[in-house]
Amino acid sequence: MYISLARKYRPKRFADVAVQSHVSNTLKGAIARGRVAHGYLMCGPRGVGKTTLARVLAMALNCENKAEDGEPCGVCTSCQRIWTGSTSLDVVEIDAASNRGVDDARDLRERAMYAPSGDDRYKVYIVDEAHMLTREAWNALLKVLEEPPPRVVFVFATTEPQKIAQAAAPVLSRLQRFDFKRIGPADVRARLAAVLESENVQAMPDALAMLARAADGSMRDALSLTDQTLSLGEGALTAERVREALGLIAEDEYLAIYDLIAARNAAGIFPAVARLVDAGVDLGAFLGGLADIFRAALAFALGDATGGLAELSDRTREELGARAGQLAPGDLLRMLSAITELEPRFRRSGQQQMLVETMLVRFALMDRTVSLEEVLRGLGPQSGDGEDGDSRGAPRSAPRAPAPAPAPAPARPSRESAPAAASAPQAATQPAERPDRPPLSVAALRERWEPILARLRADGRMTLVAALEHATPAEVSPAGEITFELAADCGHMDAPIMSGARELVQAIGAELEGATRIQVRVPFTPPPREGAPRRLTAEAVKAERLSSLRRRDPALDAAVRELDLELMD
Repeated sequence: MYISLARKYRPKRFADVAVQSHVSNTLKGAIARGRVAHGYLMCGPRGVGKTTLARVLAMALNCENKAEDGEPCGVCTSCQRIWTGSTSLDVVEIDAASNRGVDDARDLRERAMYAPSGDDRYKVYIVDEAHMLTREAWNALLKVLEEPPPRVVFVFATTEPQKIAQAAAPVLSRLQRFDFKRIGPADVRARLAAVLESENVQAMPDALAMLARAADGSMRDALSLTDQTLSLGEGALTAERVREALGLIAEDEYLAIYDLIAARNAAGIFPAVARLVDAGVDLGAFLGGLADIFRAALAFALGDATGGLAELSDRTREELGARAGQLAPGDLLRMLSAITELEPRFRRSGQQQMLVETMLVRFALMDRTVSLEEVLRGLGPQSGDGEDGDSRGAPRSAPRAPAPAPAPAPARPSRESAPAAASAPQAATQPAERPDRPPLSVAALRERWEPILARLRADGRMTLVAALEHATPAEVSPAGEITFELAADCGHMDAPIMSGARELVQAIGAELEGATRIQVRVPFTPPPREGAPRRLTAEAVKAERLSSLRRRDPALDAAVRELDLELMD
């Protein structure tokens, strides 16, 4: 009779349980020192050894040839019956998923009152899927867990301890809790290699890596998947055989997508995705695998020679190592973030293929996207001051080439300030002028706009600063006369600007060379015809909002002019 690998190679001793040494050593020490508790709660993911350790504990408590360190022999009649799950008077396994009610709990409580079959034996009750017990069932067990009969041990195994905490919090204080770890890919590969060697099956490293990755931290799943793969045929266990048996996506497909993105071949994305869909590939699993490839590539780009993934096949690790540097770490990080953000929407979407295609096309076109800060930094002439020379500093206001002078407004004359006298005393709070001031221009003025406003704020000219937030530098004459333009609905702001013209000239002069006068211009807007209704449209609202944003932020205004940006929302 054939026995599955997961059952055939289930550990019989504490030392054989992989990874969970913090639990097995504690239980073995408790048996050796006679400090066995009356109740244990074993928590952790599926397939990591919770029920296995519960059985080994029961074997050790009732073993006829127990070692001094607490290890069971694994070969006596009692150990064999418990290990195989056969009927035993002293060890009872209960599935709480199908025996979850209060009547089942009462029956368990009554059975616990009977003494073990021998004076040197223990009655062990193993309750699997313990989180399925109802609140009433836990209440029925509460007293017997607090004061159990002699030589009776309860072991509860669960994958969701938080449900027990919600349904029966008092129970947790009456049990010793052990949290089991997920089994890492390296440990899974080592265990599979040992099992296959015992089965006289040759296994390729890439095949073991694929099985470890598919097991997702569960040793039982890894052995079950290996069993499934071996059923496909005879001979060595290869990556192609594993892929065919489990329906996995070939890593070459991920590398092909990676190459398309690295080559900026957006047109090749559509036939590549169509090929995957025609092959029946689960696009959700494809996204997860693609994220692993990008994560490994990011690890390589940051200097991690292992590729960040222990379950990555050696061939794929070599291929990604050869491609290191084709994609920048920042781009890889943005791609991983995009995949993470897409996954919740992907699961609910009825157009999954389109979502994957558009995301990959964005990845392939990523080199055509530029940082707005870099564009704005390169628009104007470079000044030689330290702030402009340091690219690592804070982003500057937007420089731009001087805009052509708009036609003068015929209906409203400009208001000019008196020339700023060179001998006029400067305010005591005025900061010293910069020794390396660049010449005055519209581009330079926009570039230094924030420091100019900061000087005015430091002097307490808040009314002037508030008015200047609605003004845009539009023109600079050869004589140093600066023309600010106000929107038609902000014409009343010219009064505070003109009244503070002297202070504004001084603040500009501290940053730029050549400022002499200020004037304000308000474009003429014909009044609406009497009785004509004004129709408010979404386009008008968007245009007004964009105009307001441009008046407040010179950098944004420069970006809109140079890059032809559009307000989306």
